[in-house]
Amino acid sequence: MDSEKIASLRCGFNDHIPVESNGFDHPKEYNKQPFIIGVAGGTASGKTTVCNMIISQLHDQRVVLVNQDSFYRSLNEEQLVSAHEYNFDHPDAFNTELLLSCMEKLRQGKPVSIPNYDFKTHKSIEPSRLVNPADVIILEGILVLHDSQVRNLMNMKIFVDIDSDVRLARRIQRDTVERGRNISNVLDQYSRFVKPSFEEFILPSKKFADIIIPRGGDNDVAVDLIVQHILTKLGQHDLCKIYPNINVIFSTFQIRGMHTLVRDVKTTKHDFVFYSDRLIRLVVEHGLGHLPFTEKQIITPTGSVYSGVVFCKRLCGVSVIRSGESMENALRACCKGIKIGKILIHGDGNNGRQLIYEKLPADISSRHVLLLDPVLASGNSAIKAVSLLLSKGVPETSIIFLNLISAPEGIHAVCRKFPKLKLVTSEIDSSLDKNYRVIPGMGEFGDRYFGTD
Repeated sequence: MDSEKIASLRCGFNDHIPVESNGFDHPKEYNKQPFIIGVAGGTASGKTTVCNMIISQLHDQRVVLVNQDSFYRSLNEEQLVSAHEYNFDHPDAFNTELLLSCMEKLRQGKPVSIPNYDFKTHKSIEPSRLVNPADVIILEGILVLHDSQVRNLMNMKIFVDIDSDVRLARRIQRDTVERGRNISNVLDQYSRFVKPSFEEFILPSKKFADIIIPRGGDNDVAVDLIVQHILTKLGQHDLCKIYPNINVIFSTFQIRGMHTLVRDVKTTKHDFVFYSDRLIRLVVEHGLGHLPFTEKQIITPTGSVYSGVVFCKRLCGVSVIRSGESMENALRACCKGIKIGKILIHGDGNNGRQLIYEKLPADISSRHVLLLDPVLASGNSAIKAVSLLLSKGVPETSIIFLNLISAPEGIHAVCRKFPKLKLVTSEIDSSLDKNYRVIPGMGEFGDRYFGTD
């Protein structure tokens, strides 16, 4: 097939509009829900300190802290007169229904208004606090593990445990300095309400905790282990639990910022290409990390021995024309002199995907193959491309499929059919719409990259 015919075919075909159903009737949304952490413990046990330590280490994630104290019920005039007789450590002191409503909205990715409680007037005051959705939501309070409905919202439950004498000393300092109370009232309230409520409601909730942190904020090791577990869970999409061959690049603010730019309809072609290339390079580097390797010791210029590795050199790239060609430069930049084959696939009416053109290395069956296509939508083109590689003798285990974004429907289709290949992507999107476009997506990638839209 001559070059002019190939060029005309490239311009005439839409790479990501499927015609096969792949076994699903209606697009299904896969909303990434936040990781919710509950942090409980007695009064002045160091819960807020532990929360702030966790937040400081999750610097590449969006984290919000919600305090149970914000949901204290406002005292009426009669209660205000005898506020010193009111038990603020009893479950009934909190508006748990409102707390559940706000947490459920945050879990669904909706912004909420959190009450602003004034400890000096014992009332909720204006303005309320607007809290936006986040990757991690930390709910902190003495009784957040007491109510089963609240517990059921949590992915991780923590109890901060510290000596009661230390808690009392901290409470005296906090209530006198921050909340304008005198010492005698603080001690009276502690003996009459705080201590009995701790023993009746708070301490029993300790049995529901997944993690108990002795010494509170002084326990750096416990906090480090908690943060590492959170980071591991954040890096796992729900589909990764179903298909172990999926590898999603760990998201940072840098990666999210680049996705924001390439997905923005207002982004210029120049910026779209620039930031797409940066993302593609990250995906390619990540994909190369899945190649087999052998250990090797070398001598450095200082005469020292360095124990390293050597990756497999028998590899090639295969791009799915035309969007896949946008990934070739990044692959060449990472793998000097690499061979790159090409596959052109087109949807033909109701007859499914048709192979129009292929040019692959003659010895491709003996190589590891990096299959290049920036968008995995329905999976029809990918299945056709992988099937072609298998027909050429390439082992399924030798195929690494690289793309920038993937729709859950495409992942299901490809991974069910080819459970032994590796799929590397930078983000998994929500779904496909009725026209089989990836949502939220980034539009027709080939048109935006090559300037033909």
